[in-house]
Amino acid sequence: MPFTLTTDAFTAGGLIPRIYTADGPNASPALAWSNPPPGTVTFALVCDDPDAPVGTWVHWLVWNIPASTAALPRDVPTTRTLRDGSAQGKNDFGRIGWGGPSPPRGKPHRYYFRLYALSASLSLAPGATRHQLDAAMQGLVLGEAELMGKYGR
Repeated sequence: MPFTLTTDAFTAGGLIPRIYTADGPNASPALAWSNPPPGTVTFALVCDDPDAPVGTWVHWLVWNIPASTAALPRDVPTTRTLRDGSAQGKNDFGRIGWGGPSPPRGKPHRYYFRLYALSASLSLAPGATRHQLDAAMQGLVLGEAELMGKYGR
């Protein structure tokens, strides 16, 4: 069975509802995953928009999600750390936690949610950037699950 990432918020490749965007309440979507690779110690989650006019735009960073976890609830708090010890990073809006889709008018953008299964916890302080997260994950990625949704104005 493959390592998979799913949501009940939208269909894979489908439109992300307004509730999860900057045009609505800006709640993070609930995510669930299954079949992580053997040896997984923690997970890291990245959500980004490769269609942003200024280059790939980071919407969400979470790491050190315990291997015993198989889901994130809807509307995760935008705090530096979560109850389970997971850490959240700084998105490209300059804030901690989820920053929902907010594309310019025109063609819908693609939003990729990528969950990485890691062989170790990361020694990375909350509030870190995507660049710092990518560097910390080097050599630790056991597998990756991906989910994409679209949103446009």
